[in-house]
Amino acid sequence: MYAFLWLIDTALSIYVWVLIIAAVFSILTAFNVLDTRNRLVWTIGDFLWRVTEPALRPIRSFLPNLGGIDISPLILILLLQAARIFLSTTVAPALL
Repeated sequence: MYAFLWLIDTALSIYVWVLIIAAVFSILTAFNVLDTRNRLVWTIGDFLWRVTEPALRPIRSFLPNLGGIDISPLILILLLQAARIFLSTTVAPALL
């Protein structure tokens, strides 16, 4: 059972890093540092969008319009970190 909790914790950690990479990628694309006409850049951006958008869309529906600022990745990262802490401090000791 401990291995399963480790797997969940690792998956959450990897997803946090994917969210950070997607946010940086979005900023670099918005400032035209990355050219989305390049096939590799477009493929990476499409992959990041497909992986992160289903989790970010419900958060964006609750947030007010802040202009051009999107804080939904930050909120999702905080929620994922809270889930990791909950797993390690509450669930893991109860199962062991």
